[in-house]
Amino acid sequence: PERLPAFHDPFAGGGALPLEAQRLGLEAHASDLNPVAVLINKAMIEIPPTFAGRPPVNPEARSEGALVAGREWKGARGLAEDVRYYGRWMRDEAERRIGHLYPKIAVTDEMVRERPDLRPYAGRELTVIAWLWARTVRSPNPAFGTIEVPLVSTFMLSTKKGKEAYVEPVVCADGWRFTVKVDLPPASATAGTKLARGAHFGCLMSGTPIEPSYIKAEGMAGRMGARLMAIVTEGDHGRVYLSPTDEHEAAALRACPEWKPDAGVPERLTGGTCYGYGLTTFGDLFTLRQLVALTTFSDLVTEARDRIRQDTSGILEDGLATDYARSITVYLAFAVDRMAMTGNSLVRWNAVGQKAQHCFGRQALPMIWDYAEPNFLSSATGSVDSAVLYSCDPLTWMQPCSNGRAFQMNAVASTCSEAAIVSTDPPYYDNIGYADLSDFFYVWLRRSLRSALPELFATISVPKAEELVATSHRHDTKGSAETFFLNGLTQAIQRLARAGAPSFPTTIYYAFKQSEKRDELGVSSTGWETFLEAVIKAGFAVTGTWPMRTEMRTRQVAMGASALSSSIVLVCRRRPADAPRATRRNLVDALETELPAALIHLQRANIAPVDLAQAAIGPGMAIFTRYAKVLHPAGERVTVGEALVLINQALDEILAAQEGEFDTDSRWALAWFDQHGFEPGEYGSAETLATAKNTSVSGLARAGILHARAGRVRLLRPLELPDDWDPAADDRLTTWEVVHHMIRVLRQGGEVGTAELLYRLGGAANGARELCYRLYTICERKQRADEALAYNGLVQSWPEISRLAKGEARMRQTEMALDVDS
Repeated sequence: PERLPAFHDPFAGGGALPLEAQRLGLEAHASDLNPVAVLINKAMIEIPPTFAGRPPVNPEARSEGALVAGREWKGARGLAEDVRYYGRWMRDEAERRIGHLYPKIAVTDEMVRERPDLRPYAGRELTVIAWLWARTVRSPNPAFGTIEVPLVSTFMLSTKKGKEAYVEPVVCADGWRFTVKVDLPPASATAGTKLARGAHFGCLMSGTPIEPSYIKAEGMAGRMGARLMAIVTEGDHGRVYLSPTDEHEAAALRACPEWKPDAGVPERLTGGTCYGYGLTTFGDLFTLRQLVALTTFSDLVTEARDRIRQDTSGILEDGLATDYARSITVYLAFAVDRMAMTGNSLVRWNAVGQKAQHCFGRQALPMIWDYAEPNFLSSATGSVDSAVLYSCDPLTWMQPCSNGRAFQMNAVASTCSEAAIVSTDPPYYDNIGYADLSDFFYVWLRRSLRSALPELFATISVPKAEELVATSHRHDTKGSAETFFLNGLTQAIQRLARAGAPSFPTTIYYAFKQSEKRDELGVSSTGWETFLEAVIKAGFAVTGTWPMRTEMRTRQVAMGASALSSSIVLVCRRRPADAPRATRRNLVDALETELPAALIHLQRANIAPVDLAQAAIGPGMAIFTRYAKVLHPAGERVTVGEALVLINQALDEILAAQEGEFDTDSRWALAWFDQHGFEPGEYGSAETLATAKNTSVSGLARAGILHARAGRVRLLRPLELPDDWDPAADDRLTTWEVVHHMIRVLRQGGEVGTAELLYRLGGAANGARELCYRLYTICERKQRADEALAYNGLVQSWPEISRLAKGEARMRQTEMALDVDS
């Protein structure tokens, strides 16, 4: 490492790249304009190596004397132990100050009479895990105009089989109340009072529709309320759901916060914002009790710093003691932020996992109607104990191999002072409002750490004017926002090119769903176009590309959607001064010659179909950027946007050419699917297409891929295919059948069952993945999201299915060998 240059990421964000560089032994430098990002990087690459190998200093650890001294405090484990200790102190102190706001609930004889399942808890006090609330507005029906009615998206509390629980609204003459039932729920429980997608509800009293405009007007006028819907407690063998009580509703309402964040919630946000419903400041996102609790915990972070300095007096030097105290409070402040993320009124209750789900299922702040309020003083999800664990647990396994430094810097205006290996993940055009969303965390961090890190928390909110995103509402027009982004990114990448160590390439990660812009030229992507334009203007050539799995399949934005799961890493070097020029025809010829092999390489590496179009940009741009210029016959320069269109066209042609490798029945099915999907079409059209493909409708019906009746023809959906299908007995086996039977089995029997089918298919499964890629492309173009998910899912599961199938083959071979021996 001492012979290598330092590492620098100028758009460090969450810090994954600097952390990995440090784990490889490089001296890591991380910078970002966003102070929240800078603090995260300090916590990951700067603080742990500073205090690596030191034992904990808290009084409890010191009282153990020789026991502690004899332990080996590798890495940052001593630091983790102190974070855990002072986190417990914060919890105990908070319970002393605000414990009265978090009462337990007694199970009375009356409750047992109504709910016999509560008999084991009769006379006991149960700890509340969460309170579930429903927002309310006044009924729009004049006959009930004085009554506030609930806006509930679902009444389901638990959907776990055998442990179902739901809320039942009981309407009476003067209003309504909620009661909890433990039984199989009626169908109406799933929908709550919601009539349709979005803010469309029905009045519980009269059935009158409540329109979104009415709800927004009530919210902006400050007339949106909330009623307690259910109480979730910890039982002996899982969750216990109880009906709301006046005592518990009053405990929440008597909280009186002395302070709340007044920074504004973004009015516009990709993915949705709650602003239009009256939640206009970050303080509005929290209940009164949550504001009191989070303020208390934030203040305790400051008090903990003073306490740590006192506890380390005489043990550490004054300067080191101050730095150590400040460092521990960084992790404690993150714990408070974690509590804020799960302890606000945009948190939904997960009826499957039976827990509160934090508010950032995607990078947005969409409105939530019925929400969960976790008990910060319990031990469940959302508690301070859980939040402190998240903050200190990574420190127990982090083994920093070198020093690191994190600092605030605008990558457009300045750069690292020394030559460095540069690898970075710049902003994604207008996909995410980083600064707007960071304010959610910044307001609490600033209250906790402003006195400890004044230079990082000097501003009221996260800097936004200089943020390098193409956010149109900060500019006069969409065009000026794009110009701002392109110019800024070009300047930033030019600085990277100058600052990068000449012996090493610069690697740039990017992810952007690419089929965004359609015009007379074809399909391209504004995000990719501006990004690649900046790379080229900086004097870079793309010398290598590869998709990298960077997104979790279990993140909420990916559940039930064709969401990108990869980023593309572009390996860039300075373009040689003597790089040749080329014509547009030269570029097209090179794409036709070189892109097919690159595409086969991507498919064999199991790149997800959802990522294929984006991944193909890499090898395509590697061809485009090898030239100093690419010119039209008239002498005008071929733009990046035109190059992207040519790459997309080449990709479509290559995928279409792969159809020639499929059997005739599958080629017919592909063409029919392109026109009709799984919907019926005219028999005559089907027969005409079959003649062109050298097959017949009757033969296709015998092959088991379609249904023909009453002059109509339609392809069979995967779940309509027979469960007892035996590929060995199929005398007209097609790739189309293979794909859709595998999808059927994957849905019904998971990867294990699909692997058994793949083993039985043997060589007949060749071409199945290629067909999935082609089908996914059709589905994306036709906007058939459900089918697209199925094909994408099969490809993503293929490596595991293939691994299990090989295990099945080995097991069968072993069984055969044993039979022979016996």
